[in-house]
Amino acid sequence: MNTVISIIIIFGALVFFHELGHLLLAKRAGILCREFAIGFGPKIFTIKKGETVYTIRLLPLGGFVRMAGEDPEMIELKPGQRVGLLFNDQNKVEKIVINQKSAYPNLKEITVEEADLERGLYIKGYEDEDEPATVFHIDETSHYVMDGSEFQIAPFDRQFGSKSLWDRFLAIFAGPVMNFLLAIVIFITLGLLQGTPTSQVKEVVEGSPAEQAGMMNGDVITEINGTEITGWNKMTSIIQDNANNQLGFKVDREGESVSLSITPEKQELSENQSVGRIGVSPEYQVDFLDSIVFGFTSTYEFGKAIFVGLGQLVTGQLSIDAFSGPVGIYSYTEEAASGGLYVLMRWAGFLSINLGIFNLLPLPALDGGRLLFIGVEALRGKPIDPQKESLVHFIGFSFLMLLMLVVTWNDIQRFFL
Repeated sequence: MNTVISIIIIFGALVFFHELGHLLLAKRAGILCREFAIGFGPKIFTIKKGETVYTIRLLPLGGFVRMAGEDPEMIELKPGQRVGLLFNDQNKVEKIVINQKSAYPNLKEITVEEADLERGLYIKGYEDEDEPATVFHIDETSHYVMDGSEFQIAPFDRQFGSKSLWDRFLAIFAGPVMNFLLAIVIFITLGLLQGTPTSQVKEVVEGSPAEQAGMMNGDVITEINGTEITGWNKMTSIIQDNANNQLGFKVDREGESVSLSITPEKQELSENQSVGRIGVSPEYQVDFLDSIVFGFTSTYEFGKAIFVGLGQLVTGQLSIDAFSGPVGIYSYTEEAASGGLYVLMRWAGFLSINLGIFNLLPLPALDGGRLLFIGVEALRGKPIDPQKESLVHFIGFSFLMLLMLVVTWNDIQRFFL
């Protein structure tokens, strides 16, 4: 149950802030955002605030912001169609009633001759065939009413495609950026609660290379192979890169400089990846400025490690078996939850960075793929055919689903078979 709650909280936060980035920058650009959704599938919670409907859906596998112009309009007025009109104080149409017109006794019912609800914002029609057609002007915030539900129209200047390349770029790029900012905030909070690791050794693991070399609790590591050690991250980076290589340590032991020779033991992380370990844990200290630095440096280090892993995947140094999907993430979250709040926070920060980087990959259906199309449009000087772009995104989405199935099957075999 703790794992399930942890998964819900962590994934809910990651998706919420990712989609919030899209929403805020889209609204800033003047784009009509119809829906802000957490999850997919049937709606289990809905509330409308302003122009946007906020929903929580049944399957917690992601989220989306539905921007006007990205999908075909839900309702299209055709010549000969009979609709009802309701007017505001400026004598502009504020509601276009498609059906169930009897619920609105004060509406004006017309037969549509032509309509332009994107640029011209008018409906031309007549109440009676014997009368000439009349042009009715549409308020830019007008709504369709169908089956008792209202849908706001999307004038062209409120649609995603009408905005500048820069505004569209920011609206898409803001999602991954919010994941990086969330990770920074998580690590800063972790530093303020737990403290940041120092180069002072709190505990030496029994039987470890460090103990065998004579390192003691309370030692402050000042130098490794002539390189000054200014913090725990720098120290661990050197150690991890030197598995089975002898390193010269200098430590400050109660004011006295002591030299030690330690060979980090090799620890396998996966079939093709290993790191060095000497078997020590750090002392932590709470400092506001150190926590700020810790937030940024931790995000950078985790991001760098993820990019290295992606590079190894592309070059064939890592196989697809080294990556995990939902099942693997659930298992690792269970392990992190058992390690306590601080371990779980670190894992959440790592996942947030992972989500941000993954979404920036230039693959169709991801934010990176959409940014790629915006870049191509900037080079061509004209947009790509929306139907062709939609087809590419559909193929990319199908590929991602296939990849997800493969990774999930590998996770099942790894953890349960």
